[in-house]
Amino acid sequence: MKYSYKFSNLLGTFYRRGNLSFTPDGNSLISPVGNRLSIFHLKNNNGETLPLATRCNITCVALSPDGSLGILVDEEGAALLISFATKSVLNQFSFQQPVQSVSFSPDGRKFLLTKGNVAMLYHAPGKRREFNAFVLDKTFYGPYDETTCIDWTDDSKCFAVGSKDMSTWVFGAERWQNLIYYSLGGHKDAIVACFFQEGSLDLYTISADATLCVWGCDTELAQLLPRDPDKKARESGGAEEPRAEEIRGTANPAPEESVGRVRYRKSSRHFFNKEGDFTALTAAAFHKKLNILVTGFSSGMFHIHELPELSLIHSLSISDQRVSTISINCTGDWIAFGCSGLGQLLVWEWQSESYVLKQQGHFNNMGALSYSPDGQHIVTGGDDGKVKVWDTSSGFCFVTFTDHTSSVTAVTFASSGQVILSASLDGTVRAFSLLRYRNFRTFTSPKPAQFSCLAVDGSGEIVCAGAQDSYEVYVWSMQTGRLLDVLSGHEGPISCVAFNPWRSVLATASWDKTVRLWDMVDSWRTTETLNLTSDALAVTFRPDGREIAVASMDGQITFWESEKGTQTGSIEGRHDLKLGRKELDKVTAKHSSKGKAFTALCYTADGQALLAGGASRYVCLYHVGEQILAKKFEISCNHSLDAMEEFLDRRKMTEFGSVALIDEGTGEEGGVSLSLPGVHRGDMSSRHFKPEIRVSSLHFSPTGRSWAATSTEGLLIFSLDSSAVFDPFDLDEEVTAGGVRRALRGAEWTRAIVMAMRLNEESLLREALESVPCADIAVLCSSLPELYVQRLLVFLATQIERSRHLQFYLMWAHQLLLLHGHSMKSRSVSVLPAVHSLQKSLQGHLSEISKLCEWNRYNMKFALCLSRQRGMKRGAEESEAESVSGSLEGAEQ
Repeated sequence: MKYSYKFSNLLGTFYRRGNLSFTPDGNSLISPVGNRLSIFHLKNNNGETLPLATRCNITCVALSPDGSLGILVDEEGAALLISFATKSVLNQFSFQQPVQSVSFSPDGRKFLLTKGNVAMLYHAPGKRREFNAFVLDKTFYGPYDETTCIDWTDDSKCFAVGSKDMSTWVFGAERWQNLIYYSLGGHKDAIVACFFQEGSLDLYTISADATLCVWGCDTELAQLLPRDPDKKARESGGAEEPRAEEIRGTANPAPEESVGRVRYRKSSRHFFNKEGDFTALTAAAFHKKLNILVTGFSSGMFHIHELPELSLIHSLSISDQRVSTISINCTGDWIAFGCSGLGQLLVWEWQSESYVLKQQGHFNNMGALSYSPDGQHIVTGGDDGKVKVWDTSSGFCFVTFTDHTSSVTAVTFASSGQVILSASLDGTVRAFSLLRYRNFRTFTSPKPAQFSCLAVDGSGEIVCAGAQDSYEVYVWSMQTGRLLDVLSGHEGPISCVAFNPWRSVLATASWDKTVRLWDMVDSWRTTETLNLTSDALAVTFRPDGREIAVASMDGQITFWESEKGTQTGSIEGRHDLKLGRKELDKVTAKHSSKGKAFTALCYTADGQALLAGGASRYVCLYHVGEQILAKKFEISCNHSLDAMEEFLDRRKMTEFGSVALIDEGTGEEGGVSLSLPGVHRGDMSSRHFKPEIRVSSLHFSPTGRSWAATSTEGLLIFSLDSSAVFDPFDLDEEVTAGGVRRALRGAEWTRAIVMAMRLNEESLLREALESVPCADIAVLCSSLPELYVQRLLVFLATQIERSRHLQFYLMWAHQLLLLHGHSMKSRSVSVLPAVHSLQKSLQGHLSEISKLCEWNRYNMKFALCLSRQRGMKRGAEESEAESVSGSLEGAEQ
């Protein structure tokens, strides 16, 4: 069993905070999701999350003009320099305090960042071939309050910085003779955005009170005069080591300083809000070539205007929460919107008025998940009462069910893979069809009950749900929807229910320190009662149904034989869980005794290992046979979440208690406004809080190649990483790459394939298989040793998913199953993951090819109908022409 699972994707979270960015080709969107970065490929309709993370939530993202480098800055001012080509971190740097915005110059030679009221110009990494990637060039002072936005001129000669003090400052990237700095006022609220016009120093400034000022400059970019080199040398003082230059601007310079300098004048002012409307403007973006301005408001509205006349093109409401960020791609066709309140990400094509992408995760925490039998889909349930179904290959949600009125506590797939069941605290269990996308069955109890867990048997005919308030388990028929029985006997809330995969035996775990086994065939009679030392929190069956794992409140995982009801082993997992210290805890994580228990259990696909998770940032993988900890996976390293620290931090303690007790959001954007007499602003119920890191549910993919966990950050997928791992099988000195190729040249196909499988190198095995003639596939499959059949089946599943030689690999899979299917039935449990993996690959191709065939069929029908209509028109025109000619001949006679 391999344990080299690595983080591969993050689903269910599309945007948290920060700025959105399009790639230079305009086909992909880069979005910060917590402390990670996701890239959504809009033309390919899929998304990926980069395998790197910052310490806290990302607030700023800057992309180089060529799209090769990126700078990520988190809440604390720590920056990562990343490569999008290798998807790795190149350098780390700390700016010591929070950064408001970062932007590369259009020529890619510099990048500018603003922190506090200071703008700092750095040399772009990799351009000067220096050891230090972040080399400071100049520091600009001018604004009195925090800066908010940055914009560059097209030739990178100048940049503009907006501030909360209602001023906009224009600085020269170099000290020009006629432009060092210039201050612009004219607004009554904080500057939200400022934009230069294309190829000009003319400027647009937009404030939070929805006011647009248009500024005209008396100087063109080409008229900027470089500084005298002798004067530059005198100012530097002949120092050997060049130091960062400081430029300090004043809002009211002396009259003699303004002589011969550029001058701005306000040419016009426009107001977005109608009379009596006071909606705050929160985000803006401008496309310089098309002169299109997109503005977002706190009410969830956005407007598209054409400048400089400010003529309205389009207006739409996308949500009831504030629009946090806006971005336009290079062609100007697609506009991206991010709403941090809902975690919503939208890409709008304004010319056709249609959505290119519309995704939103669960508004509250995800509480449950389940894989489909073929491993292609994942269903999740959240505290917002929604049930969402995700495509594992694309990473997008393709259907959302909103029938529940309270938190969804459990979800599962039926054995067919076309039916989803969900249990909720609203007292209902609902069945949804993936063929018609609707709720076709609702199961209820005779008296109101809050369902906390759910299970469906292997045939898909019996549905069971446990209640946490009535201590009973309800049993329904899937076909009729009728309540078949109510299982009583527990003396505490039901925490978990699970069905044996091969027999109609139900296991129910309760807080009364027992696990009961019920025989569904024999009149739902209790067959065994397993007594525990503490409250049972989770129960699960091994894939072969012969063993049960139970997690209890004291941190133990106990293993029981399902038929005899005898305990076979236990694992003390209290210290492996390793809880973190919350902000308000006065003791370290090691001495904290609250909640040290696993709340989620799941066996691996082959049953050799067990995944366990709880209120911690770690997921533990235990080897069942040896009953030892095999590996520990870190779910998150995001310190913006609570319970991440391990020790008490004295720097966060004051004489009045923890700093966390002070609401830092007071008076800030998105926080509580200061209460002044006669002023009614802000939501006084909103407070600064940090969500706690926890793992609420775990599930292993039926293919055995990945597993998923629902956590505070979203739905995390961990997959096997076999790309750079040399993992040979039954290796000796004769098995080499040269030996495989010699066997291929000698047409010894079976020997070459066996040697390649023993080396376990994917490229070599692919070369060996593709060298075999199609006519010899059946003979080779019959002569292949039984030991290698399952391994070859797993390899074929991955190749069918990726390779262009679809028919060739399908022939291999068909012959293997035809000739070795009977012998594989005897060890079906171990072979099942390989078959599921093959099924997932085939299902993916089936859905893609069926869509293509449907589209071609539609086009052919359309062409046929069009030709028939033209034929009918032609016939009508010919008969009309004949009648006209006949009448003319009659008139002549």
